[in-house]
Formats: sequence, C-alpha cells, structure tokens
Amino acid sequence: MGDGSKSASAFRTISEVATELDLPQHVLRFWETKFNQIRPLKRGGGRRYYRPEDIELLRQIRGLLYDNGYTIKGVQKLLRDGSSAVSKKPPTESPATTSAIENRTDDRNKELRGVVSELQEIQEILRNWA
Repeated sequence: MGDGSKSASAFRTISEVATELDLPQHVLRFWETKFNQIRPLKRGGGRRYYRPEDIELLRQIRGLLYDNGYTIKGVQKLLRDGSSAVSKKPPTESPATTSAIENRTDDRNKELRGVVSELQEIQEILRNWA
C-alpha cells in the first residue's frame, strides 16, 4: 500500500467520499440529516469518518435519487420499509416500469417548460412596465 491508497475496509473522510461518489460535500451532509441510517463517526472538530457500509448506503441512495428518479421521501420510505428493498444490485425493471418512469420524466419536463415560459412572459411584462 505504498501508493497512498486505502484498503477497502478503511474509514474515509467526507472529502474522500465526495470524490469517490462524485458528490459535493454539502450533499453528503444534507443526506445525513434526511437519512438517519447514515451515521459517520465524528471526531475532534466534527470531522466525519465514513465506514465502508456508510459509503455503500450512500452509493445506493445516490443511484435511487439520480439514476432511478426517486424523491428523498421515496428513498426514505424504501429504507423505512426494510433495507432489503435497497439491495446491492438494482432491481431489473420491466419495460412497463421504464416506460412509466420516462412518462413521469416527460410530464415533469413539460411542466417545467410551462413554468419557464410563464416566468419569461412575466419578465417581459415587468420589463415593459418599468
């Protein structure tokens, strides 16, 4: 281990975990407030040390939120209902499930485009009014 790398069982700092999971540190601290299952050890000065199981859980939460389109409340429910729902391997999705997720995403995108359009109209009205 002369190359400076840590073993898989070593504790990691928030900086190392943020780099490994490609997440900002503030997101990790926020998730800690939302998911009581994430309990890094805290040492002097409030430094966080994450165990391998913390990192694995963070990786799963990241996948559910970013890849599978779950909300924080949705992930909280999965964790509350039993961590067997949050398995090491993501569930294989049927085409119907994938289609439902895509439709939900399309609906959200349409809604967001409508809101942006409304805001642009309001901005134009205010610009002309001033």
